[in-house]
Amino acid sequence: MTEKTIKVPGPDHPITIEPDKAHVVVTVAGRVIADTRHALVLREASYPAVYYIPRNDVDMTLLERTDHTTYCPYKGDCAYYSIPIGGERAVNAVWTYESPYAAVKEIAQHLAFYPSRVDSIDVQPAG
Repeated sequence: MTEKTIKVPGPDHPITIEPDKAHVVVTVAGRVIADTRHALVLREASYPAVYYIPRNDVDMTLLERTDHTTYCPYKGDCAYYSIPIGGERAVNAVWTYESPYAAVKEIAQHLAFYPSRVDSIDVQPAG
């Protein structure tokens, strides 16, 4: 069994998670995959912000779980889904931390999408 080093976000690698009332819609092949006004926005170090969408606001029937996994020392083990209607480009297009570390526990039961593997992630500010 491989040991995993757990790193707590700190000054050298800040992570913030905030609710965002923007209307976020993800589409692939002309189909709405996700539609929410309850996304979380995760900002991590110098990476672009990522919208994490509640599973309840994602059409899970359009996703297919894959065997692909990764590990983040700040968030934990990551699982992936493909979107078959999106073809080869949409393989492993969706990621989720099902049991994230306590420091980022808010992202449990949420999914994130790679912008380059879906047709669009449309974000309309709340208002």
